[in-house]
Amino acid sequence: MSALAAILQLLGVALAPLLPGSIQALKARLQGRRGPSPWQPYRMLRRLWGKSAVDPEGTGVVYRLAPPLVAACLLAALVIVPIAGHAGNFGLGHDALVLVGLLALARFALAAAAWDTGSGFALMGAARDLMIAVFGEALLVLALLVAALPAHSTDLRAMSAAASGGAIWSGPAHWCGAIAFALVILVETGRQPIDNPDTHLELTMIHEGPLLEYAGRDLAFIQWAAAARHWVLLLLGAELFLPHGSAFGAGIGLLVLGVVGLCAALAVIETAEAKMRILRVPALLGFGCVIALAGAGLWVGGVGA
Repeated sequence: MSALAAILQLLGVALAPLLPGSIQALKARLQGRRGPSPWQPYRMLRRLWGKSAVDPEGTGVVYRLAPPLVAACLLAALVIVPIAGHAGNFGLGHDALVLVGLLALARFALAAAAWDTGSGFALMGAARDLMIAVFGEALLVLALLVAALPAHSTDLRAMSAAASGGAIWSGPAHWCGAIAFALVILVETGRQPIDNPDTHLELTMIHEGPLLEYAGRDLAFIQWAAAARHWVLLLLGAELFLPHGSAFGAGIGLLVLGVVGLCAALAVIETAEAKMRILRVPALLGFGCVIALAGAGLWVGGVGA
């Protein structure tokens, strides 16, 4: 099972761009538009890979190393997250806190690259991203804490096993963790109402801001990493907070259904909700932190056990 899970984990390298592509295609249908094909991210990556990179004047090694470092962080995250409670042995372990560190390192690398370019719009986007990350990463840690309490471990395989079956759904702590992690998905993937992935207006963009100076293969690395972030977060959400069984075969089937359901939910949210004012985002994420802390408190108090 571990060998098969390792193969499925590595398949995420190729399948990750399909998730944002499917969300965009479904969102267009919900809005009455034809929209792009779900395969559009693959076409974009192929086009970018065939172009040369660009080195803005005055940039140094930080700017050059950021794209491969971001891609390497997300590649490592792919092999940390288990598939249906099983994972291959890639030597990185499966600790949830390591996953949080990898996602934070990827964000820091892009922010540092934005400072290296000195571009005003890139710096503005990076500053906004880091401001939101202060609350988003705290919310991610708290949501994973709620999922780790039943397993008494931060090992993602143990956390997935503890969340299997239907008994855990009777406790309010699990619901609190699920609500908190839903906000984490919106933040980490840059979806509405936190950010608008369709805009390239300099005054409103957040995640797209630090990418303005990149082109060619460098931009392909970063765009693939953004798709891989979708894969990691949606897979983790389905693995820890959606119904699944302990059997490997049935677990994979339910995992696929869970990821598809989360993609559809993101498309519906982006259709129904407009982008919120950036100064209100910390309040929303702070509310999510309160929910996660309430879930942890309920579990410690015996209410969610």
